[in-house]
Amino acid sequence: MERRNFLKGAAALSSFGLISPAWSESRKAGTPAATCVDRRRRFLMTQTYRLKAPAGSEGKANLWIPVPEDTAFQQLEHISFSGNYQQAYLTANNRYAAKTLFASWPSSKGPMEIKVEMLIETLDWEPLKNNQLSAWHLPDTDLVFPAEIQPYLNATPHIPVDGLVKETALKIIGSEKSPLQQARLIHDWVRTHMHRDDSVIGCGSGDVGQILKTGNLGGKCTDINSVFVALCRASGIPAREMFGIRLGASRKLGNYSKKAFGSADEQGVAKISGGQHCRAMFWLAGFGWVPADPADVTKMRLAEKKENGDPAVEAVSDYLFGNWEMNWVGFNYARDFALSPVAEQGDLNNFGYPYAEVDGDPLNFYDPAEFSYDYVSVEQP
Repeated sequence: MERRNFLKGAAALSSFGLISPAWSESRKAGTPAATCVDRRRRFLMTQTYRLKAPAGSEGKANLWIPVPEDTAFQQLEHISFSGNYQQAYLTANNRYAAKTLFASWPSSKGPMEIKVEMLIETLDWEPLKNNQLSAWHLPDTDLVFPAEIQPYLNATPHIPVDGLVKETALKIIGSEKSPLQQARLIHDWVRTHMHRDDSVIGCGSGDVGQILKTGNLGGKCTDINSVFVALCRASGIPAREMFGIRLGASRKLGNYSKKAFGSADEQGVAKISGGQHCRAMFWLAGFGWVPADPADVTKMRLAEKKENGDPAVEAVSDYLFGNWEMNWVGFNYARDFALSPVAEQGDLNNFGYPYAEVDGDPLNFYDPAEFSYDYVSVEQP
């Protein structure tokens, strides 16, 4: 069927589905090292799904929902879910440990519904702004990456690190030896040479090889931040995307753009069904992960009709290299990977959107109306 081509290119819980807290864990070498200082923000995100089976479908339906990672800059305080599913449970059994709520229905002939509530607490992650990197220097000893960091140097089908990607990276970094300054050069190159293209579906596919080969340096956040990640990896800097969603109004970058960085009404209510956003981070030996987001610089440039060099654009760029405002929550770092349980369509490009199969065919997760899901976030007092 044509639909089958759409995606090419711990235990079961009770029907009440109540967990709190979710997956508390100690800090590991692969988690951000920075502490966050601004006051906490809390959001209640409610997701409502009413799956629609394609005409003629009667078989089983499976739904995979991304669940936020616990990190130094965000915590999932509580998750609950209810619906008419046959089973629903939390899982993270894949090579990226992408936390997932999986639900299934034995037949797609009738209503298929699930409601999910997630209470999320965030802190702005600002290691550069808070001078946490001021004393950092390249370790004197031979650089050995921890085992959990090594995968973020490797290529994936959408993130090549050799050929044209490596050639481009070497031209950008030139004779610079400091990984921190190399990452800054790459960030500046990406945010100045690339542009946001709102005609791209969803967050984009992030096919770095195709982007650089064609010279069409446009796209959405996954396209732009994937180029940053690939160029960092090709330079020997571990890097990864984090796929997530905006939760509410920007209190910092909103001063530069009311359109680009998230919004909510006066009661703190935000309709976020289309608010998915991919960010990036890179790893420094002797420090840990450092945030970046050249894609949002290009989004602001387009939204405000400004050019590179404009003082507001430069201010946003300076903030987004080394800092994240956390009116956003990240789900996972997964790229070109197998869901758990395994989907019939094979590996998923990324997991920033919910994913569903009916009779083994994927629903179009880029279209909330066709997929039939609705996300609302309410900032808590």
